[in-house]
Amino acid sequence: MVDRQDNGRPRSRRLPRAVRERQILDAAVEVFATHGFHTASMDEISEVAGISKPMLYAYLGAKDELFVACIRREAARLIEAISTAVEAGLSPDEQLWRGLQVFFEYVHHNQAGWTVLHRQANLQGEPFVSELVEWRERATSLIAALLAQATAGSAQPMQAEQTEPFAVALVGAGESLVEWWFQHPEHTAEGMAMRLMNMVWMGFGDLVEGRSWTPGP
Repeated sequence: MVDRQDNGRPRSRRLPRAVRERQILDAAVEVFATHGFHTASMDEISEVAGISKPMLYAYLGAKDELFVACIRREAARLIEAISTAVEAGLSPDEQLWRGLQVFFEYVHHNQAGWTVLHRQANLQGEPFVSELVEWRERATSLIAALLAQATAGSAQPMQAEQTEPFAVALVGAGESLVEWWFQHPEHTAEGMAMRLMNMVWMGFGDLVEGRSWTPGP
């Protein structure tokens, strides 16, 4: 039964704060991804979320604060998804493959979230671009640590600081490939992961085995 106010309008049911905030963030991500930060309105976000605008402000603040909350949530979700998928006991190539699969699957199922995290945050400048930079740093640190683990048993094990350039390149390649993918949606998430895996592992796999390329005399 729908609870109604005296004026006949539906009354919002009392929900736990975490549930209500998730409801608001889901709606905000959808609206920001569709319209961009400046064009998106708090009126539309409150309508999509199914709550009043005063409640929207009470829970997550003004529009810029809400946008930052969206960026942070999407970044945290993606980092957590990759971290959970990559198990320590797997072989180095399987670790990388699992991570790439999860990354592209996540983007496939959360295109609005990726649009807010990567496209919208990058377009709006400060303070939002700082949130994107922080996500990149977290992603780079995670991947650098995983790559260092991958070389631990090789002839030339590398420390995390040595693998950081490779991690930066991998993050950048992943972001660029996603943008290409959005223009060619006929490709699958697994196919995109396979493309990047082949490009990366055919080079990094040799480093794991202690082999590296050097220019001729």
